[in-house]
Amino acid sequence: MRCTNCGYEIPDGELYCKRCGREIRIVPDYNPLDDVLTAQVKGGIDGGERPLDDYDYEQSYTSDLRRGEAQRAERRKKEQTRSMRHTSAMSGKTARTFGTGRVSRGTGTAGRRASQGTGNMNPDRERRRRMAEKKREMKKRLRRKIIIGFIILIAALAAAVFFLYRNSYAGQIRQGNRAFSEGNYEEAENFFNRAVDKEPKRGEAYTALSKVYLARDDEDGAEKLFLNALESYPDEVPVYEACIAFYVDTEQPQEVSAILEDAPEDVRSELSEYVSEGPTFSLDDSEVFDDVQQLSLESDGEAIYYTTDGSDPDTSSQKYSEPIQIPEGTTTVSAISVNAAGIPSLPVVKEYTVEFPIEDAPAVTPSTGQYEQQTQIVIQVPEGYTAYYTMDKSDPTEKSTKYTGPIDMPEGNTIFKAVLVNGKGRLTGVTTRNYELVLN
Repeated sequence: MRCTNCGYEIPDGELYCKRCGREIRIVPDYNPLDDVLTAQVKGGIDGGERPLDDYDYEQSYTSDLRRGEAQRAERRKKEQTRSMRHTSAMSGKTARTFGTGRVSRGTGTAGRRASQGTGNMNPDRERRRRMAEKKREMKKRLRRKIIIGFIILIAALAAAVFFLYRNSYAGQIRQGNRAFSEGNYEEAENFFNRAVDKEPKRGEAYTALSKVYLARDDEDGAEKLFLNALESYPDEVPVYEACIAFYVDTEQPQEVSAILEDAPEDVRSELSEYVSEGPTFSLDDSEVFDDVQQLSLESDGEAIYYTTDGSDPDTSSQKYSEPIQIPEGTTTVSAISVNAAGIPSLPVVKEYTVEFPIEDAPAVTPSTGQYEQQTQIVIQVPEGYTAYYTMDKSDPTEKSTKYTGPIDMPEGNTIFKAVLVNGKGRLTGVTTRNYELVLN
């Protein structure tokens, strides 16, 4: 063992350094405050059930003092025994070498040190006790302040979060839904309107607000709400989605194609599942046909429905399955296509005209001239036509005299006109004859 003061190597069993004379400290001074602090740290790490402040300082302190006192008494007893041995040995050596004066001085030093150790014991214990109590009180106060500050901070944060959420878009929607479920439609409408004002480009508030209108049997008001929103925000997909959901829920899927028809291309691309393109027609309606036609329809959708009487088709109209016959005359074909989502397209309307070729002006005999004997006028009528004539110089029509057989030529001068009319009411050219009959 080396001396902590001068570094001299001390033989085993020696209690003093022979070089500097300092006493060897075999057992360190016991400090009960170290055990208290160790217990607190251990309690904090282990997460014990009782708070650190509940540590029984008084009991621990008393127990520690007793244990320290016992250790010091044992240490003093050992030191005194070794000191006495050492003193006896030194006394003999001194007496032989220097005389009895050194023994007395050595004994006096040991006794003074023992006396100093014994006299300082009680004040030191009291000082440590007061320091432990002071530290304990300071820790309690600090912990109390930290806990109170933390509670205040948490309460302030909670109040701020609650206030922000309550006045946020989601908070307004939630409060409106609660009021709606309780039947307070006016209150719910106010909450939803505030949500719309906060974020007018989102769709949830419009959907919730439309439910208030529907609960009041005001479907037109709900539809107007969405149409106004689309007019104000024509590029916002969420607004379109809310409007589409409204039309689907109210069984008006045909209106979906109406709002998407003029939507921007990027919106139509985002909502492609709802876009329904109309069918294509195989015949050009700008052409006039001279014979019966077959009209074919095609579509990328699930089904095609059509009408030929000019009315708007729907899913209850004739379903297309084979080419449509276009007869002589004018035929209006209107068709829709329904996609996989059940959304019908806007109607595609085309008007077709078929006109059969007509005969030229009818053949009438006899030819123009003067006649001196009774003569009959004959009109050649082809199959599918009806002949009409006049003898008062006016042009014949379907309201003129119908030709049923040969006509006796009147006496005198006669202007005879004839025309043919087919089954569709189309008239041929007019044939005119000038007769003069003079009988002998």
